[in-house]
Amino acid sequence: MAGSTALAALASIATVALVLVVLYRPFGDYLAWSYTSPKHWRVERVVYRAIGVDEGAEQTWRSYLRGVLIISAVGVLIVYALQRLQPWLPYALGLPAPSEHLSFNTAVSFVTNTNWQSYSPEQTLGYTVQIAGLAVQNFVSAAVGMAVAIALVRGFAARRSGTIGNFWVDLTRGTVRVLVPLATVAAVVLALGGVVQNFAGFTDVTTLSGAAQSIPGGPVASQEAIKLLGTNGGGFFNANSAHPFENPTPWTSLVQVVLMLLIPFSLPRAFGRIIGDTRQGLAIVSVMAILYAASFALLTAVESAGRGTAPELAGGALEGKEWRFGIVGSTLFATTSTGTSTGAVNSMHDSYTALGGMLPMLNMMLGEVSPGGVGSGLYAVLVLAIIAVFIAGLLIGRTPEYLGKKIGTREITLGALYILIAPTLVLAGTALSFAVPGVRDEVMATSIWNPGSHGLSEVLYAFTSAANNNGSAFAGLTANTPWMNIALGVAMLLGRFVPIVLVLALAGSLAAQDRVPTTAGTLPTHRPLFVGMLTAVTLLVTALTFFPVLALGPLAEGLMS
Repeated sequence: MAGSTALAALASIATVALVLVVLYRPFGDYLAWSYTSPKHWRVERVVYRAIGVDEGAEQTWRSYLRGVLIISAVGVLIVYALQRLQPWLPYALGLPAPSEHLSFNTAVSFVTNTNWQSYSPEQTLGYTVQIAGLAVQNFVSAAVGMAVAIALVRGFAARRSGTIGNFWVDLTRGTVRVLVPLATVAAVVLALGGVVQNFAGFTDVTTLSGAAQSIPGGPVASQEAIKLLGTNGGGFFNANSAHPFENPTPWTSLVQVVLMLLIPFSLPRAFGRIIGDTRQGLAIVSVMAILYAASFALLTAVESAGRGTAPELAGGALEGKEWRFGIVGSTLFATTSTGTSTGAVNSMHDSYTALGGMLPMLNMMLGEVSPGGVGSGLYAVLVLAIIAVFIAGLLIGRTPEYLGKKIGTREITLGALYILIAPTLVLAGTALSFAVPGVRDEVMATSIWNPGSHGLSEVLYAFTSAANNNGSAFAGLTANTPWMNIALGVAMLLGRFVPIVLVLALAGSLAAQDRVPTTAGTLPTHRPLFVGMLTAVTLLVTALTFFPVLALGPLAEGLMS
């Protein structure tokens, strides 16, 4: 990595780190207060009355899960219906209804916090669908993720309790107290930075060369804010955050990076406050930070080296990157969007070098714990922490414990099933795309434009993104086909809700236990030794699962270049 690039990388990540460190304690404490305060705001009580909820009632994990599934199922139906009815809706901009399979994929995508887009947004969806459908789900799906994480934290904090909170209260508080006020402030900041916010529709202009062109407008800043804060990632425009109307300048790009990281990096502080030991939160956030920093450094180094005559003459692999962001601004954004579950892009990952394209893929394959999505990152790393203490318990011949709770057969079974879900979906989806004769013909003839190892990488990236609810894509893949829309939709559904079922069952199991006393044989889980162990377990348990298929895709392509 050249000296100037290294200096720019250090300056960028130091700026982001400084902002996050300053906000970690006050915002983390605010998050903890939001979910534990005994008082309900007036607007919250209005919501409870409207939906017929007793805000004082506690729920078992099964009742909590029913709430998650009900709100999500209703969301899928509403977003699907809005798309199919688009021609009759106001502000449809004259656009037709998307196909059945595309409408299914899009509805599932936004409800599962994935925001995978098999379409060009400005040419497919009008303002009503964007606002009443997609933007609403950006809030709801993010609030669901945070609620599930808080339920798991309560499981650790509870003693002999059969309940883990009230889903409807957690969902409302996450939306009203956290997401809405933050998104409002962020939208104003982005609008001041030049992000578009209007209802202008398409404006016909004549370019400098004399050609006619239609310039789209829209309520972009407001949707952009929650897209980033909620780690959703769906762009208002096809180019996503590489579009100048979504992300005009380097400083707005840096603001967007901070917005993506703010809640995931602050939730460990809330975790520590709720369980009564902030050192545990520091240990968790340290693991997240180590993985994030390592991924950013490696990706920047690979893209800066950029093998080949053209990249070397240009000073790095600049294909697919906006000049106003450069390599560092692009790799910082890519690391952030795939390390969280955001999936937004300010450069085209398909144009990265072979090894460079593999690193965002690895961020997702880690289970998105660096730092992960809002809520989903915290509960994923806590499951891995349970795996880590179980392994440590085997090494020293003791019953493993974590935060005063014994990790028995039920807990480790739920944890093991959790870490198997994403690899199963990714590898099965990729394999079926090439193994089933009729499907293979469609994928090879329509979806893949770059055959060989890179084509395999494109399909692998798509299923990795869907199963981990990320939403970013190798842009060279045409995904708007019946097979890809349906298969990716199923991967998104299972990748979101099967882990949630397991996490809530785990929360219920932990809540039913009493705390066991700390002894001389208890592994301290707030010290550097455990931080290193959890980091190693994250890498070994998750990333190595995918090594064989990576060897056929990006690794093979990288060795040939």
